Amino acid sequence: MLWAGWLAGCAGADPAVVPTDGDPGASVDPAARGAGYTQTRYPIVLAHGASGWKELFGVFEYFYQIPADIRAGGATVYVTSVSAFGSSEARGEQLLAQVEYIVASSGAGKVHLIGHSQGGLDIRYVLAARPDLVASVTTVGTPHQGADLSDWLLAHTAAGGFTRAVIDALGNAFGALLDILAGTDHPQDALGALAQVSSDGMAEFNARYPLGLPASYCGSGPSSSNGVRFYSWGGTSVLTNFLDPTDVPFAIASLFTSGESDGLVGQCSSHFGQVIRDDYGLNHLDEVNQILGATPIFGTDPKALFRAHANRLKSAGL
Repeated sequence: MLWAGWLAGCAGADPAVVPTDGDPGASVDPAARGAGYTQTRYPIVLAHGASGWKELFGVFEYFYQIPADIRAGGATVYVTSVSAFGSSEARGEQLLAQVEYIVASSGAGKVHLIGHSQGGLDIRYVLAARPDLVASVTTVGTPHQGADLSDWLLAHTAAGGFTRAVIDALGNAFGALLDILAGTDHPQDALGALAQVSSDGMAEFNARYPLGLPASYCGSGPSSSNGVRFYSWGGTSVLTNFLDPTDVPFAIASLFTSGESDGLVGQCSSHFGQVIRDDYGLNHLDEVNQILGATPIFGTDPKALFRAHANRLKSAGL
């Protein structure tokens, strides 16, 4: 089954072709990627997931090569930085301060928010806090209904016990190391992050911030509210590139997820707003072109998905 996912990930479209609607089966001439193809009315703001960063050593991007790729077509792109580990209310407050600065300094009035993994929850918090600053919200591989692996870890460790203390210490130390490598200084809360993406944590979060969520577990949510557009996409493959050292850990993690997943986030859990597609041949890090572009060799190009989405926003007059 896992190797079937690897084959499915490799069996997509020619990576030189740009999908028009997030669908590798629909394409445009590569020449159409030129000036103006991604030139949205409002700037695009990218928000990283848990254990994420903006840039390590000033060069290793979390959204690997994606900002430059969509800037090349005319988009204005900002990449934000929040705590590697923490609740989405804490991380969302950090993100909100950056969004407010971007809007004020650019004079744009609004921004497009695109968040990967837990970053998709952070941008939902910003939407709830300051909807006047948001033109669209797009989540990529985000566990809106929780992540099964988090539930398993919490169910098999005792609150206040030794194992959770170890998880907290190691997670916080890793977050602090990422801060050093990224030249940032954020508070870390590994247990807060783990609790956030559990089923219970997400039930509480969704009750406070329901905008954009589907009415049923595997349905689509509203495509917009008060002029703000909502979108999402996700993957359902784990073993996608034998050169990627993270594929095997994702394959192991997927054993704790019921149904299809990208290794961490279930197919239906990724649903938010207009579901562009929930079954790309991508695993959780492939969705942001990691590690270092070691994504499906002959399959979906994650950079093309971001390009196509910028064009989608442009075509919507946003």
